[in-house]
Amino acid sequence: MKRVLFVCVENAGRSQMAEAFVNKYGQEKLTAQSAGIKLAPQVNPVVVEAMKEKGIDISMNKPKLLTQEMANQADLIVTMGCGAAELCPGPFFKDTVDWALEDPKGKSIDKVREIRDEIERRVKELTIGA
Repeated sequence: MKRVLFVCVENAGRSQMAEAFVNKYGQEKLTAQSAGIKLAPQVNPVVVEAMKEKGIDISMNKPKLLTQEMANQADLIVTMGCGAAELCPGPFFKDTVDWALEDPKGKSIDKVREIRDEIERRVKELTIGA
């Protein structure tokens, strides 16, 4: 089974959604983890609400700190839009792809739904190619 690691700065939004979608759609092809480098105190409540609309409850998830072990175990690392203004370690690891997604932090539920739906679309493509 292929391991995917989703990395964003706070591990409170994009990477949490991607991990949850892989665990829903990946079945026996993929398994996922998510992590960040400067953790938020909790998963973004608007992200939790948006995911519940898709039948996925991430309300008990906690932001996780990125470790070298996580990176070593991953077959693919996906950064979630870490630009030059943000510190993102993904490019220093192997097989890294950046999805260049907008951060849902501080966004309306409608905007978070757009980001969620784009993540879901990309995860479905990833699982097809696995």
